[in-house]
Amino acid sequence: MTDLRRAREERFADLYDATYADVLRFVQRRAGPGRAEDVVHEAFLVAWRRLDDVPPRPDDARAWLFGTARRCLLNDRRGEARRDALMVRIATAPSSAEQLTADDVARHVDLAAAWRRLTADEQEVLALAVWEDLPSPQAGRVLGISAVAYRLRLHRARRRLRRLLDPEPAPGATTAGSAPTTPARSLAPSTAPHASTE
Repeated sequence: MTDLRRAREERFADLYDATYADVLRFVQRRAGPGRAEDVVHEAFLVAWRRLDDVPPRPDDARAWLFGTARRCLLNDRRGEARRDALMVRIATAPSSAEQLTADDVARHVDLAAAWRRLTADEQEVLALAVWEDLPSPQAGRVLGISAVAYRLRLHRARRRLRRLLDPEPAPGATTAGSAPTTPARSLAPSTAPHASTE
């Protein structure tokens, strides 16, 4: 075996050892455990074939692998609807139901409902920030966009999720201790009597 081939194999083995668990979790959140290992192995096969394209820095290599795994997953699920292909599980259940308060359960239900109302793209952008903990340049690389475009999408997705979790009251609605939200002008009768000109 040549020194060059040995160095290549060592680099790949180090990459595999350092990132396999993260890439597997990344795919499991999107595909579930049934197909995750196959998709991850396909991503590492691509990494082996294109090892020269894998960035040398560990964080950049991890982001590169996330992007590769994402493309493998999309190829694997090409026949399904895009939303199903990118669905991210909202959270794992706690180990004991006794740990949850009624407020925790309500928040979880609200978050799950809001999450399902997000588009697949919004879910993916948020998942890269929250679950994969990727900085903007690496998350952008996963999606094939610039860091600036990723930050813009993340801002919009966060804003939409906030609106879904805390919708503004309808015009004219009141809450305890608050005044109506409808402007005073619109509360005036539209056919107010005109003053007499006598």
